[in-house]
Amino acid sequence: MVVGAGGGGGVVVVVVVVVDVVVLVVVDVLVVVLVDVLVVVIVGSVTGNVVVVVMVVGTTVVVVGTTVVVDDVVAVVSIPGDASPPSPAHPATSTHAVTMRPTCHRTVPSLAAEMLHVAARHGRLSPMERKIRVAGGQMGPIQRADEREQVVERLIALLTEAADLGCDLIVFPELTLTTFFPRWHTGKVSDFDHFYETEMPNAATQPLFDEAKRRGIGFSLGYALLEEAADGVVHRWNVQTLVDASGEIVGTFKKVHIPGHDEFDPARPFQHAERYFFEPSPDGFGVWEAFGARVGMMICNDRRWPETYREMGLQGVELILCGYNTPIHYVPDPSQDRLQGFHNKLVMQSGAYQNGTFVVGVAKGGVEEGVASLCESIIVAPSGEILAEAATDGDEVIWADLRLDWCKQYTGTLFDMDYYRRPEVYTRLTTMRGPNG
Repeated sequence: MVVGAGGGGGVVVVVVVVVDVVVLVVVDVLVVVLVDVLVVVIVGSVTGNVVVVVMVVGTTVVVVGTTVVVDDVVAVVSIPGDASPPSPAHPATSTHAVTMRPTCHRTVPSLAAEMLHVAARHGRLSPMERKIRVAGGQMGPIQRADEREQVVERLIALLTEAADLGCDLIVFPELTLTTFFPRWHTGKVSDFDHFYETEMPNAATQPLFDEAKRRGIGFSLGYALLEEAADGVVHRWNVQTLVDASGEIVGTFKKVHIPGHDEFDPARPFQHAERYFFEPSPDGFGVWEAFGARVGMMICNDRRWPETYREMGLQGVELILCGYNTPIHYVPDPSQDRLQGFHNKLVMQSGAYQNGTFVVGVAKGGVEEGVASLCESIIVAPSGEILAEAATDGDEVIWADLRLDWCKQYTGTLFDMDYYRRPEVYTRLTTMRGPNG
């Protein structure tokens, strides 16, 4: 429930909104959020001489300030800018008890210290703000003759730059370790097995893992994986692996929506034979707890499908990582060539907005083996706004600070899925592949 905020004439007005166990404060100064039994909110004025403390203990709202109106644990508090002692509280407008405690001319630091001490004693103290600094490690072209060791050196250079910027995580593109080999076709799929990894980390990539661990930064890495199952069947996947700041693997995602074709097409200037070289994932879209967030992954063509985002959105995703290789020339319909950059942004911005999540989309682009591919890596907010965007067609780091609680401003309001979704009328989504059934 949002009441609104305003102020003027030396008065600070704070709106505290309690949604379940989450407190949102419409004043961006300093917020400490506690859950369940105790909630403490401390807000300083622009001059630093005002503090507001709101505690919710059971069904009791305790406020330090001059005025409080409580309506179903929604408090509006205003206090004078000189932090003078409070006047009597206005009566509560609900059955929740409201207790006013005088400031007695105590200093702001002493009040804040006492409230934080109480919070810690109750074991309900949470970080002041959930924030993660994320980088996108865009790659320029990788030619067929380039060795993995050369590519890893470039990745380490990007990772080092991101670490120097204080980033917690850097996202690398799809098929980062090699050229985009599905642009060719071969008589036997096994002829291209040298483009696949059989384990991760391996001798070529271990230096990247080691440097990430040394610098205390996580990363996400796209590559081709050749995997032999227990029954001896060989599988070829297009995957993305998430690694934490200690160098440990958090999870590996397999690409779901495989684009292109599987047969050789002599009319094409280059092939897009992903359906020849990769199987679609049988696992779908998972979400992992990592970096203090709920993190999901998708790869390239996955970003074009709304189901991708919604599957993760239903799992409470807060950050989606995506690597891509996107040729600018789209052979089936060249009229889309001029729209490649627009469509790239459109799908990730709309997916972020409609699911209240951050999205980091990172390209491997430039002219690779004669084929021009899109760059334009971006970091998107839950609002759909672009927070950072690459400016080159080569190796480049972009970064942004992600306030994870920003997600709740959308998933707790306009896109409150538990409240608004109607799955009973969406049955075609899981019973039909397309218009033809």
